[in-house]
Amino acid sequence: MKDFISIKFKVWRQVSNESNGSYEEFSLEKVSVKISLLEALDQLNEELTTKNIRPITFDHDCREGICGSCSMFINGEPHGPDKLITTCQLHMRRFKDGDTIYIEPFRARAFPIIKDLVVDRTAFDRIQQSGGFISINTSGNTLDANTIPIEKENADKAFDAATCIGCGACVASCKNSSAMLFVSAKVSQFSLLPQGKVEATDRVLNMVNQMDEEGFGNCTNTGACHVECPKGISLDYIAKLNREYVKANLKK
Repeated sequence: MKDFISIKFKVWRQVSNESNGSYEEFSLEKVSVKISLLEALDQLNEELTTKNIRPITFDHDCREGICGSCSMFINGEPHGPDKLITTCQLHMRRFKDGDTIYIEPFRARAFPIIKDLVVDRTAFDRIQQSGGFISINTSGNTLDANTIPIEKENADKAFDAATCIGCGACVASCKNSSAMLFVSAKVSQFSLLPQGKVEATDRVLNMVNQMDEEGFGNCTNTGACHVECPKGISLDYIAKLNREYVKANLKK
């Protein structure tokens, strides 16, 4: 394998949500196969800046696969061709010398484009604010994590659900732009634990209602969300969300 390759980028460029966008082509030489795709975009932006060309706008934060910010389509796949990783964990060794890489933002009505590859995912924040929490006073009275015994199976399932980073790949990959995988993970991480059972009814009703208000589509169980999820969130959580929602409606 070569240590350095040449790459062509076809990147979606759009000044704002109100303007029209289009692909622009850029060539980049001497790209180390050891760097990530985001670092390659950094290298490209440095070249564009020296030529007085507007750099490509893209979102990023931790660059460790935790924050969920670097959400984009790479060659038609959310986060790129590798599985169980985010865009910032995708390295250039995954591509060949002379390859053309198509990069575009996540597309969903609930994720309007801000600029170039950056989309507004605050709809997820509002869903979280509607019920993704527990109401408890810990001021000066914080309890140890192991004070309440919890079955290992439930603890493991809650932890798996909590690994969701809210990147939006589930929405972007779904033909209906459904956010059910995201919402189900956030509901399940609480409903599986005793601390979350007190507000379980209000939580699932409020979060599902907020999801609908934000304009996300319905789930038809195609499973694309699970396939593209960088954390491998299971479809079982969607089934659990449906059960929780039915129970909550019966209680109401």
